[in-house]
Amino acid sequence: MCGIVGAVADREVSAILLTGLQRLEYRGYDSAGLAILTAEGKIESRKQAGKVKTLFDEVSANGVRGRLGIAHTRWATHGVPSRTNAHPHVSNGRIALVHNGIIENFEALRIELEGDGYHFASETDSEVVVHLVDKYYAESSSLLEAVRSATKRLEGAYAIGIIASDDPERIVAARMGCPLVIGKGIGENFIASDPLALRPVTDRFVYLEEGDLVEVTRTSISIWNSADELVTRAAEKVEFGQDDVDRGNYRHFMQKEIHQQPRVIRDTLHGRLGRHRVLELAFGTGATELLDDVQAVTLVACGTSFYAASVARYWIEELAGIPCQVEIASEFRYRKVAVVPGSLFVTITQSGETADTLAALRVAKEIGFTRTLTICNVAISSIVRESDLAILLKAGTEIGVASTKAFTAMLTDLLMLALLIGRRHGMASETEEEVVGALHTLSEAVDAALALEDPIRKLAERFVDKSHALFLGRGPMYPIALEGALKLKEISYLHAEGYAAGELKHGPLAMVDEDMPVIAVAPNDELLEKLQSNLEEVRAREGRLYVFADPNSGFKNRDDQTVISLPEVHRLLAPIVYVVPLQLLAYHVAVLKGTDVDQPRNLAKSVTVE
Repeated sequence: MCGIVGAVADREVSAILLTGLQRLEYRGYDSAGLAILTAEGKIESRKQAGKVKTLFDEVSANGVRGRLGIAHTRWATHGVPSRTNAHPHVSNGRIALVHNGIIENFEALRIELEGDGYHFASETDSEVVVHLVDKYYAESSSLLEAVRSATKRLEGAYAIGIIASDDPERIVAARMGCPLVIGKGIGENFIASDPLALRPVTDRFVYLEEGDLVEVTRTSISIWNSADELVTRAAEKVEFGQDDVDRGNYRHFMQKEIHQQPRVIRDTLHGRLGRHRVLELAFGTGATELLDDVQAVTLVACGTSFYAASVARYWIEELAGIPCQVEIASEFRYRKVAVVPGSLFVTITQSGETADTLAALRVAKEIGFTRTLTICNVAISSIVRESDLAILLKAGTEIGVASTKAFTAMLTDLLMLALLIGRRHGMASETEEEVVGALHTLSEAVDAALALEDPIRKLAERFVDKSHALFLGRGPMYPIALEGALKLKEISYLHAEGYAAGELKHGPLAMVDEDMPVIAVAPNDELLEKLQSNLEEVRAREGRLYVFADPNSGFKNRDDQTVISLPEVHRLLAPIVYVVPLQLLAYHVAVLKGTDVDQPRNLAKSVTVE
C-alpha cells in the first residue's frame, strides 16, 4: 500500500527520503515522488510512474537539495498510475502534501474548491486535501491550524504529511484510520507510514493514535489528540532484525521467506510449549481470563489470513467441540451479525493495519463482542493496541507481497489457540500431549518439505504454458488448496481455482481435460480414500494429476499422475507442512514466467484502504 516518508533536519534530506521509499517498496506501489523545500524557499517536486529507481535516477540527474521534505509511493485507488496522479500534490506552489488512504467525501470538497477557484491537475482524491489546506492557510497563516481545520472536514481514512514553502522549520502530519509514526533523531525528526522506512536514521518511534495531529520540527514533536488536547506519547525503541530487508543469497525475498519458515515456526513456538502442554501464561497475563468460558469463536480475516482462519475452524471444532465461524472481514463489517453469548472474536492480520480487519474489530465491539484477540505480526500495530489480547507471529518483516512465512506462523499460533480452548472443553490431556509432541518436530518436517525444491522446480516447467490450474483438497486441506491457488494467481498471473475435492462433480469437473493440470494435497488422514475416489474422476476425464502426498497414501507415479512424497506428519499439522510445496510451486512457475515475484502487479503488501 502507499508509503510516506518525511524529514526535517540540519542536513540535506533527499537521500533520506529516497532510501526510505526504497525500504517501503515491498508494500507495493505504482508511482513515487518527493517534494523538497530548497534554500531559496521554493518547493521543488519530482515524480515518476513506476519504480523508485526511476525517481532516484531523475533526482540524481536533476538534483534537488534542501533540509525539509516529504516523499511518497502510491498505489492507485483514484486515477490511473501516472506522473500526474503521483504524490506529492502541490497547491499554489506553497503547500505540498502526501496522503495514504481514501477521502470518501472528496467529490463534494472538489466541487466546493473548484468554486473557490482551485484548479485540479490530477484524478486523485488526495488533491482535494492539499487545496483545502491551502485555502485555510491563506486565512490563518498557520500551517498547523490550516491542517487542523482541513482534517475536521475529511471523511474517510488518511495519514498525511504537509509542508509549506514559507515555513522551512516544520512538517505537520495527521492520521485517521491509516498508520503513521514519528521517528526521533538528534537534531532531526521524521515521519513515516512504517518504521522500517527510517531504520537507517533512527530506532526510536512515537506511534500516533487515531485522530492525532502532530507538528514536527528539528528539535521538537508536539501532538494534539482528536479533542485538540496537547498530549504526550512515549517514544519506543524498535529492534530491527539484521536481515529484514536483505535478500542474502536468494533470488527473491519470497524465496528467502519460504526458506525462513522452519526458523519462524521455532521462534513462534519458543517459550510457548512445555514438554507436553501449551504454556498458557506465555500468551499474556490476560489470556486465562479471556479464554475462560468461551462458548463460540468468530475468526475474521482477509486474503491469505482468511485461509489460515478456515483451517483453524476445523481444529477448534474438533479439539474444543464449540461452534467456530469464519468471516471475510470486508463482508463481516457490512452485514447484520448475531452475536453468540460467550463468543471470542479473533482477528488475523500480518500487518495489523489491514483496513477491513481493523474496521471489523471495531464493529464487533459495537455489536456486543466482549472478548477480542488478535493474531498479528506487528507488535505496535493498531489492531494489537485495540484488542484485549495479542498473540504475535514472530515471523519478522515479510517483504514479499505474497505471504508465506506469516501464513505458516498464523497456522502455528492458531493450533496452539485451539489447544488452549480445547483444554477448557473436555479435550483429553493425551490429545494435547500428542499434538504438542508433534509441534516440537514441526520445523523439521517443514525442513524436509523444503528439501523438495529441486523436483518442484522441474515440475514448474510443466505449468509455464498452461492457462489454468485446479487445486483440490478435503477437510482442513481444502483451505490449503485455496491458498495454493491464490499463491499461483498472485505471482504467476496464471488463473487457478481451489475446490473441495468432493465438489468436483458439482461443476468443476466440466473444466477438466488433458490441458488442465490438477494439483491435489493428500495427507494420510481419514479423508484419504474419499480424495482418491475424487481424483479417479479426474483421471477418467484425461486430466493430468500432480499429487502432494504422504508416502503411505498409496499414490503411485503413472503416465497421467505425478506424485511428490512429503514427510510423514501428524494429521493436524499436515496443513502447515503441505502448504510449503505449493508455495515453492507458485514461486518457480512465476520465476519461469518472468513476473515480478516480490511485487506482483496490482497488489500491495499492507491493504490499508477498503
